[in-house]
Amino acid sequence: MTLQAATIGLPVIDPPTVQETPDIDTSSDGYAQRFAGPIGAWLLQRQTSTVLSLIRPWPSTRILEVGGGHGQLTAALLEHGYHVTVLGSDERCGARVQSLSGPRCRFDTGNVIELPYPDRAFDVVISVRLLSHLTQWNRAVVHMARVAQAAVVVDYPTSQSLNCLTPVLFGAKRQVEGNTRTYRLFQDQELQTVFAAHGYVRRTRLPQFFWPMVVHRAMGRPRLSAALESLPRCVGLTRSFGSPVLASFVRQS
Repeated sequence: MTLQAATIGLPVIDPPTVQETPDIDTSSDGYAQRFAGPIGAWLLQRQTSTVLSLIRPWPSTRILEVGGGHGQLTAALLEHGYHVTVLGSDERCGARVQSLSGPRCRFDTGNVIELPYPDRAFDVVISVRLLSHLTQWNRAVVHMARVAQAAVVVDYPTSQSLNCLTPVLFGAKRQVEGNTRTYRLFQDQELQTVFAAHGYVRRTRLPQFFWPMVVHRAMGRPRLSAALESLPRCVGLTRSFGSPVLASFVRQS
């Protein structure tokens, strides 16, 4: 289903300079291969369990997944009783979600940086694998905050982590992952500032891994990866320097 903002009376914030479509890549079979096999399942399990913990205060509610055509969370959200809508920038972004979830999940097409929904149309908005690939990420955040009634959950790679070495090691990363792309690193304060300007405060910040995910993919051994992550997590290094971060922002007004 394609939705147009003008036809449902949404407020105009400022027209985007260009519609962005990074979720076409993250919804593809090639991208899914980056999470294939036991190590991919291990990486996704950590992400899924973290997201579910962040949205536990809002059970069985209406969730919008922005750029969620990768299908990494949709099945788990449905299994936990949530009512899920996925928004993709193109019809192609719906193929994986529809094959995994069928009619249980609604799929819409629209602009992922100017969400085509009324204010507070959903209880919770979730977006993973998206912000770091958007040029106009702050516009996307403004719209996520607008259409959420209770909370927004996003993930982002942080510059306060070993991801800061990405420019130096990008060639090696591409050799391991094959189809990797450049991405933006965030400072926590950047997102907090935008959310605060729209009535939200950060409730929880949960970094997922101390070691870059490419290290785990290169090893391909979940038990070894779990052991490598255990020590920095126990001594607090992951809390301070882990990435990507999953964070929940809760509406205050």
